[in-house]
Amino acid sequence: MNVLLLGSGGREHALAWKLAQSPSLSRLYASPGNPGIAEQAECVTLDVTDHNAIADFCRAQHIALVVIGPEAPLVDGLADSLRDAGIGVFGPSQAAARLEGSKGFTKDLCARAGIPTAGYVRTASPGEAHAALARFTPPFVLKADGLAAGKGVVIAEDIEAAEIALADMFSGRFGDAGAEVVIEEFMEGEEASFFALTDGTFVLPFGSAQDHKRVGEGDTGPNTGGMGAYSPAPVLTDALQARVMDEIIRPTVETLAGDGNPYTGVLYAGLMLTEEGPKLIEYNCRFGDPECQVLMMRLRGDLAAIMLACARAELAGVRADFAPETALTVVMAAKGYPGTAEKGGAIGIGGAEADGAKVFHAGTVRKDGELIANGGRVLNITATGKNVTDAQARAYAAVDAVSFPTGFCRRDIGWREIDREARQGK
Repeated sequence: MNVLLLGSGGREHALAWKLAQSPSLSRLYASPGNPGIAEQAECVTLDVTDHNAIADFCRAQHIALVVIGPEAPLVDGLADSLRDAGIGVFGPSQAAARLEGSKGFTKDLCARAGIPTAGYVRTASPGEAHAALARFTPPFVLKADGLAAGKGVVIAEDIEAAEIALADMFSGRFGDAGAEVVIEEFMEGEEASFFALTDGTFVLPFGSAQDHKRVGEGDTGPNTGGMGAYSPAPVLTDALQARVMDEIIRPTVETLAGDGNPYTGVLYAGLMLTEEGPKLIEYNCRFGDPECQVLMMRLRGDLAAIMLACARAELAGVRADFAPETALTVVMAAKGYPGTAEKGGAIGIGGAEADGAKVFHAGTVRKDGELIANGGRVLNITATGKNVTDAQARAYAAVDAVSFPTGFCRRDIGWREIDREARQGK
């Protein structure tokens, strides 16, 4: 079958790389793609906001499946338009994508379905938000309600910092995303990510990961879209994963279906592992970035066929087989990120892939034959190993083979699990 992949980041490069290995794939197109994706797919220029143009392209190229990588087109309703045109889609409807498009929507759904999550208040003005702060104790968790490219969350240590952050959000820093702000109680515990595929009825567990949101080592500094990740996350034990499925994922899928908005695609749950058990932090309606990179490094089997089964409501009976090895990815970002990133720096991949590692392109372009940084997060250097310690060593060996003078990375990805492995003598 012919497949169209939409997106241009590291997540989409990982998906393109894995889709290209699918026995059921005939031809892979990508829009807009990037220099890494171009090695696996034919890159074409399409306006993702022009739903009719996307549908016309799919009909002309006999596309059986469209894989929508990023969240914005899903929240914009692209999946609905393509399904209405009779084209298979991996990704939820606009109504179901509100799980990511509105944090307040998700919190309200959790309250209705009895899904464990942090206490919260939705606020629509600075006055409401100021009054709501009195209901919480510091640190305060403040979230812009809408899409903010992974940067709309602030953890304020005291009331003064909270007031400044609220003023910032309501003043338009995140555009329409900050028209409402959700204030949440601070949850203690360790974060982990859990993924499931669903066709609206059947739910298939699809792996775990742990990412590193803060820009600085030791999890310090501002939040980012993610500076690295590894999979699986041993802290998310089989018993905890079963609880996540029973207490969080399945109730979500069932509630949406009961509302007449069945969810199709990947459901990505950001979790806090508290003393009371796993609690939902938030949902994403697409694969995480960079979690997708480590999942794809471990996934065995035909990704295109699995995604098509999702799109056709034929997921029951499908297996997701992952290699037992650990995969770990390190994000190389341009200096200045997550603020104003320095674009234009030259990149040399060198021998980074010589020992089985994979370099996924996230923010690159080619100019006059040279690879150039063109974003905040630029490369995802990914390797596998027998455990996190081994995978980390292999990933950083590959990082050190890359020439990227205007870039930087954290040097401690996987640090919590590496500490545990050292204590356990693994």
